[in-house]
Amino acid sequence: MLRKLMKHEFRATARVMGPLYLILLITAFGANLSTLGLLETDNWFLDMLGGMLVVAFTLAIFGVCLMSLVLMVQRFYKNLLGDEGYVMFTLPVSIHQQVWSKLIVSAVWFAATFAMVCLASLIMVYDVGFISHIFTGLEDLIRQITGYYALNGAAMAAEFLLLAFLGCCAMCLQFYAAMAVGHSFANHKTLLSVAFFFGFQFAVQMVGVTLLNAFNALGLFRFLPSFHMSGMAAIHMSMAVLIVGVVLYGAVFYCITAYFLKKHLNLE
Repeated sequence: MLRKLMKHEFRATARVMGPLYLILLITAFGANLSTLGLLETDNWFLDMLGGMLVVAFTLAIFGVCLMSLVLMVQRFYKNLLGDEGYVMFTLPVSIHQQVWSKLIVSAVWFAATFAMVCLASLIMVYDVGFISHIFTGLEDLIRQITGYYALNGAAMAAEFLLLAFLGCCAMCLQFYAAMAVGHSFANHKTLLSVAFFFGFQFAVQMVGVTLLNAFNALGLFRFLPSFHMSGMAAIHMSMAVLIVGVVLYGAVFYCITAYFLKKHLNLE
């Protein structure tokens, strides 16, 4: 059933993100014409058009990134907390499946947006000589990673991708938790959702500062130099700590979201 929910989410969100990606690529191509000087002539109209294309490309990047975030929030609100919630919560699926379908689809669109921005940037700066230098540099980098780091290089890449994915999920869950708590009240649901989001953000920062001060007061940081680890071991350890931290961070908001959707949701 989770797969069916995700399929429905992808269809609904693709109607928005697909055209936005197309607009981004079109503006990237137009900006490429301007940066290569193809529109730099004595004609003031073409000069102005070239500048406008570069501005349009910049706005397109900002718009696509912002829309991926707005759409993630809007789909959770409309599908579970709005009028559609009356139908969604009558389906033979659990609250956890509902949340996970939104969470996974949102994380995939974040990753797709990042990939499309990178592709559009390459199109904008495209030049045969420039691109050949990029591929040559990537080839040298891959050769060095394979030659000197072997499995460590692959492990670092996997750890970074996992951390990025979990970070997207944790950010989504913070929005979900704020909206779920805000919509447990009878009035001013949207305003309370915004207030709870900033309240959660403040609480997370306070907990982080408190933990750092506690570790410093207990002298735990003094023991860190005693761990004689190589550079690679230290990197892997740091990535593991970050991954565990993000998982705990997201787990707290996941529990808040699931609890309020199941026990205190007010759709009236």
